[in-house]
Amino acid sequence: MKVAIYCQKHKVEHDNVLSTIIENLIKNQDQIYIEKQLWSDFSAKKSFAYPISTFSSIQDLDTSFDIMLTIGGDGTILRGITYIQHLAIPILGINAGRLGFLATVLQEEIDEMFVKIRQKRYKIQERTVLQVLTQDYQPIADLNFALNEITVTRKNTTSMITIETFLDGEYLTSYWADGLIVSTPTGSTGYSLSCGGPVMMPNAESLVLTPIAPHNLNARPLVIPDGVEILLSVSSREQFYFTTFDSRLKSLPCETKILIKKANFNLQMIELEGQNFLKTLRKKLLWGEDTRN
Repeated sequence: MKVAIYCQKHKVEHDNVLSTIIENLIKNQDQIYIEKQLWSDFSAKKSFAYPISTFSSIQDLDTSFDIMLTIGGDGTILRGITYIQHLAIPILGINAGRLGFLATVLQEEIDEMFVKIRQKRYKIQERTVLQVLTQDYQPIADLNFALNEITVTRKNTTSMITIETFLDGEYLTSYWADGLIVSTPTGSTGYSLSCGGPVMMPNAESLVLTPIAPHNLNARPLVIPDGVEILLSVSSREQFYFTTFDSRLKSLPCETKILIKKANFNLQMIELEGQNFLKTLRKKLLWGEDTRN
């Protein structure tokens, strides 16, 4: 098995998790690749008599990898996919963070996780990815894609912005708000949910438009097919606005219209036997929980 290991930042509390993973892989004679800075920090304290390679960009990975393991929370997975992009390397998160909708494996479950992986007791879930372009279909950044959501928000002002929104070229509405979230089903349990958006099943072929603090109170979240192209035009008292793609941020001049559409690749997420989205909803969001009982 050929495995990539990623963590956003080396932390002492992650050392036992990382050691457990590496020792299991060594025992099974697997090929190990660890993110370069993580390995530099970790190997300064602990060494292994086993060949371990490193990676620092997507150019160091390829389609021959069987899996990427991330250590952290959901944000770590969102960072991890920037190394995967179109390579279709399945990803699985070990939760060393907090809520963990995407990073579902607990630290004490690592040995069991490896048993299930080696016995192929898992499913691959295809997750929709969005890309953000200029109106003439040019990327607005080197990493112009998002697994959770793409947003436009105000910059350097407390005033609302106006977001003219077009779906497949047809005018929808103008949102007067602090911003607008375009969320995938994966991102529906994140920022969009906090702003009143609906929860969507991960395999739903839909997107949701969720305004952030809208002044026009009849503006409600809208679910649309994921094949729709969304054109946004922002007006503001300031000359610039922010657009974000997951945890990455870019400032754009207001005259720049952005086009949001489904990317030409999906992310492959591993769902281990015994795990599923409905269980995660009940556990993480206390879905349907009656605190009186």
